[in-house]
Amino acid sequence: MMKDEKSSAAGSPAAVEAGAVKARFASVEEELRKRILGQETTVRQLLIAFVASGHAIIIGVPGLAKTLMIRSLGELMHLDFSRIQFTPDLMPSDITGTSILVRDDATGARAFRFRNGPIFTNLLLADEINRTPPKTQAALLEAMEENRVTVGGVSHEITPPFFVLATQNPIEQEGTYPLPITQLDRFLFQIQIDYPDPDTEFDIVAMTTAVEPATLAPLVPRDEVAAILSMPKRVRVPDAIVARATRLVRATRPRESEGSATARELLSWGAGPRAVQAIIAAAQAAAVLAGRSAVEEVDYEEVLLPALRHRVLLNYHAEAEGARPDDVIARIRTDIGDAAPVKAAEARRGAGKIGRILRAFADPSPGFRTRGS
Repeated sequence: MMKDEKSSAAGSPAAVEAGAVKARFASVEEELRKRILGQETTVRQLLIAFVASGHAIIIGVPGLAKTLMIRSLGELMHLDFSRIQFTPDLMPSDITGTSILVRDDATGARAFRFRNGPIFTNLLLADEINRTPPKTQAALLEAMEENRVTVGGVSHEITPPFFVLATQNPIEQEGTYPLPITQLDRFLFQIQIDYPDPDTEFDIVAMTTAVEPATLAPLVPRDEVAAILSMPKRVRVPDAIVARATRLVRATRPRESEGSATARELLSWGAGPRAVQAIIAAAQAAAVLAGRSAVEEVDYEEVLLPALRHRVLLNYHAEAEGARPDDVIARIRTDIGDAAPVKAAEARRGAGKIGRILRAFADPSPGFRTRGS
């Protein structure tokens, strides 16, 4: 009986559709990797967030091709792209648009007409969002949550799809307005991006200083994007996956009885229910990109950290130890017996500065002695 059901499912239109989507996005991912060198994980997480109809924030230093990444995605899907450079003097009307007084040449009558701001697009890069005051940040967050903006008491709908990729510079903190955890919670993913390795950096310089990049041809028709974005909701999620996500999120809350010992030691605030929703929605999108009709463990593991790391708040003890949210989450998973297969041993070692210093002194051949050999 089960064999017959599997055979009929494999020949169903949904399975054929899923296979086509997998092939299309595999091509998109391959083209992005040709332009964006050394950021395979970032590109993958960006596509998952887009297919899940969520938004993402990238934490990383300048100059790592964030603008090129989102613009290239727009070219490959024939979608409109806008970029907003956030500054301290940026006003909400600068991004949402404003009402202007216009005169009808035929009748001479005057009336206010709304002029769209750069937020009315499909793909929006909100560059260095932490440089603008909270009132301007709030205008963007309303659009992210409601797919509309309100100006002068009138709401204006943003035509879907609408995807925001925000960036936050982790280096400069003076004169900035970092997003609080309650606003970071509105992003599906927080993507960590770092410097490329030496070989990749060499290739980047060679590629960007030699020839002009080729124009990208659209690989996903614009009229199919809406149908693709509706597919994750139809992906089946096993109860065991939902239970694992719920148990882990509840274990991050230091003030609850189900909170783990690590959460009570290193966290001042844990993740809310939206974290479970984000993990499941992202896992469904990952399954769509893989051409599957049900979420598997590999999908859960792939999306867990980017969906959860920005929803936990480290306390002063964790910050003094130099712990990162990823380290704390790994230790919490170990506490509850749900450690990731690869990172379990690393999580048990801890992430304190003292431990890293001791391990560095214990190394008989540090890097500076062998780098030139």
